[in-house]
Amino acid sequence: MKVILNEDVKHLGELGDVKNVANGYARNYLFPHSYALPYTDETVAFFEGRKAEIEARKQQKRADSKSLKEKLEALAIELDVPAGVNGKLYGSVNSQTIMDWFSKNGFEIERKRIEIPGLNIKSTGHYTFKVHLYEAEVAEVKLSVVGQVSEEDKKKAETAAKAAAKAAKAEEKADAPEASEEEDK
Repeated sequence: MKVILNEDVKHLGELGDVKNVANGYARNYLFPHSYALPYTDETVAFFEGRKAEIEARKQQKRADSKSLKEKLEALAIELDVPAGVNGKLYGSVNSQTIMDWFSKNGFEIERKRIEIPGLNIKSTGHYTFKVHLYEAEVAEVKLSVVGQVSEEDKKKAETAAKAAAKAAKAEEKADAPEASEEEDK
């Protein structure tokens, strides 16, 4: 069935777009919620009359998208996440974590618009991820994941390092007498 969208519909289109959809989808979802109107001569004439308004709205979205892109690309996000001494995170940083950071800092960005390479980050370091904005506009944002190492983990690592150093010294001493015995023969 051919319809004209009366509002922006996720995963379908924007106000004024003409789309072919399944009869049941139009009849049971789009029409009852006033998201779309049937494609008839009257509705086409109605939307032709609103064409300037619709285009102005799309132009405003494009301008907002450009300014948001500039703001996002100027950001350098730093997340403190619990991690081990070796830099491996106890959890992971995913699109939900980043969306939460955005909402705390005044940005309204949907989780589905955030694209992280590999879907999540599991170690400390510097990364870039993409945020899909209006139409084909994409912002690349810099992210630094900093590990918060607990005091207990630091002590364990120091103890393990000391034990490894002692073992290495003991091994050197054990190898040294054997080498002198071989020289005597």
